[in-house]
Amino acid sequence: MSVEETQFLARDNLPRIAFRRSLGRGPAIIWCGGFRSDMAGEKASALHSWAAAEKRGFARFDYSGHGESDGAFSDGTISCWLDDALAVMDEIGGDIVLVGSSMGGWIALLAALRRPVKALLLLAPAPDFTERLMWPAFSEESRLKLMSEGRVAIPSQYAPDDPTIVTRALIEDGRRHLLLDGPISFAGPVRIIHGQADPDVPWRQSLVLAERLATDDVLIHFRKDGDHRLSRPHDIAFMVRTLAELVGGL
Repeated sequence: MSVEETQFLARDNLPRIAFRRSLGRGPAIIWCGGFRSDMAGEKASALHSWAAAEKRGFARFDYSGHGESDGAFSDGTISCWLDDALAVMDEIGGDIVLVGSSMGGWIALLAALRRPVKALLLLAPAPDFTERLMWPAFSEESRLKLMSEGRVAIPSQYAPDDPTIVTRALIEDGRRHLLLDGPISFAGPVRIIHGQADPDVPWRQSLVLAERLATDDVLIHFRKDGDHRLSRPHDIAFMVRTLAELVGGL
């Protein structure tokens, strides 16, 4: 099956989830993308191409309201997108390694507390971003509007003509999934890659995350001049090497 062939996972009374999958030896690697990102991005595509060449199982998907999946982005919450990830994991089955980028790092951590996961690769992970990063950045006017009207439009540096709709539901639901205020009881290997020139998610947050994780098998790789996207060719090549070493040691 081509890694470019999109399939759809149907669910009762829920949006269909678009995913691309290639079969191969385990553990299966599943990509969890970022906030407003989709599975056609450079990092997801590069890692999938590597996995297919190595005959390793790999799947990537779009959260509801993202990319090719059904649903509206503004209806999404951390709970919704976590449920999307869990549905794909249940569909794939077997041993799983999760790769989480930005918000996908939060989703991957939450999923690993709910399903058996062998290992995690986290790229500029953004656990608790709705509370630690988004909420503090709002002006008082934006906070009042968000709470009274239920949503607010925030300009996006990545899509200047398409502001991000942030909802009260997203903020309040995020508070039900906070991880960094206590221990995170994941016991498997974790690898973290974070750019120290990241303007969106401070790299020091990855140090906090490492302290919270129960496992002793944590390695953080800092890319001194790396931005949040970590999509330069040499950044992606480093991700591939890190993932190869991680799954090779399982």
